Amino acid sequence: MNTYDSGRLNLPFVGHCTFAKSPVCLDWDSIEADVAVLGVPYDMGTQYRPGSRFGPRAIRDASTLFSFGHGGAYDHEDDVVYLPADRVRIVDVGDADIVHTDTVSSHRNTELAVRKILASGAMPVVLGGDHAINIPCVRAFADEDPIHIVQIDAHLDFVDVRHGVSEGHGNPMRRAAEQAHVTGLTQLGIRNVSSTAREGYEEARRRGSQIRSVRQCRALGTRGMLDLVPEGARYYVTIDIDGFDPSIAPGTGTPSHGGFLYWEVMEFLQGLSKRGDVVGIDLVEVAPAYDPSGVTSILAAQVLMNFLGYIFHERQLRAG
Repeated sequence: MNTYDSGRLNLPFVGHCTFAKSPVCLDWDSIEADVAVLGVPYDMGTQYRPGSRFGPRAIRDASTLFSFGHGGAYDHEDDVVYLPADRVRIVDVGDADIVHTDTVSSHRNTELAVRKILASGAMPVVLGGDHAINIPCVRAFADEDPIHIVQIDAHLDFVDVRHGVSEGHGNPMRRAAEQAHVTGLTQLGIRNVSSTAREGYEEARRRGSQIRSVRQCRALGTRGMLDLVPEGARYYVTIDIDGFDPSIAPGTGTPSHGGFLYWEVMEFLQGLSKRGDVVGIDLVEVAPAYDPSGVTSILAAQVLMNFLGYIFHERQLRAG
């Protein structure tokens, strides 16, 4: 059903700004939903240009573009109505509490929030923030079944410790690889001058990580990219917006040319939804101050909305 003929028209620029204009649930012990969207406005792990603390607000704002008047989103290419309102429940649970200059407390608060979402049975969708927020998100899955990390990113983020820093935005994949419940990593889009030194790449490969650049992914094609990922696994997908080319995603702290274009990523994510079960997502490093046009935030929102559509369509098909 749609709301065009009755009730409020509820245009994107009207009303409260939640993710996809979904209902708010700030009582984390009473979440009843399929998807719970959490903001983590943390950018104290940033090594270059800050500003991704404003990413969650910008993505929420952009997401209203895709959320008015429809009972779902009809895709004429797939001939599917994605995210039917009567079958996929999305709630916005607000933000984790960030304590300025205190990484330990901020990460602890983030982990608690994600654990609350998991305890409710909902899938966490986390809006960053810099990529350091992935560390507590992955830790929150410690009591769940094992997960495989799929990373879309320009940077490997496999630094161990640098000048005493072990939980900044260059460390998350190294920290993930150390977790007993993480079975492996597939790292796609890695290119150009990286924040990770040679030893980090060597250690990632030693631990079984599959690392491919954008050019290597293009040579493989979508099918070849999917073949790098274990079939039938539980996937946690972490998307750094700088995995996309800065021509379409300029609003990020560490832009890197030669990135993915939109459909290169979306066709992969759609295939991934068919290949196994996506159980968690974070999207990080949107820094809206570097993009006055807002297209980076719109890209982030569109990626998440379409990805959620793919995931829950496949779940419905499996359930019969």
